[in-house]
Amino acid sequence: MRALFTPATYPFFSGAIEQILLTRYFRWQLACGLVALAHLVVEGLYLGKGFRRVRLGLLLGLFWLNLLGGLWIQPKLDHYHLIETGTGATPERRQTAHNSARVWHVLAGTLNFCILGGLAVYLWRVANPVDADRFTRAVKFRS
Repeated sequence: MRALFTPATYPFFSGAIEQILLTRYFRWQLACGLVALAHLVVEGLYLGKGFRRVRLGLLLGLFWLNLLGGLWIQPKLDHYHLIETGTGATPERRQTAHNSARVWHVLAGTLNFCILGGLAVYLWRVANPVDADRFTRAVKFRS
């Protein structure tokens, strides 16, 4: 990145590219969360079973954390990046925005780490179900 941009434009453009990638990452996580929720609902309806509380709670919690990161943290990071690299801000305000952006970045990274850990747990629960009725008769399936 430093070789691509001049030293004068590097801070703004590198941060802008990062914000674009994080926004796309949030949207991708949101789409995957919606697919996972739809899969859980369709699986419950097709097999005629009730929803597993742990799996549904974990999935809804991960979806909520994703919304929290994308709708609350991401706009704050965008705002602080614009103040930090803008031309109309005083040096004190830029330093304050820089310090605030670092705190929000750490919070976003921690939140993403928690989401990845939750996804690992969810994947484990989906791949290794603890169903008591392992062998099911074919008449129980709906067509």
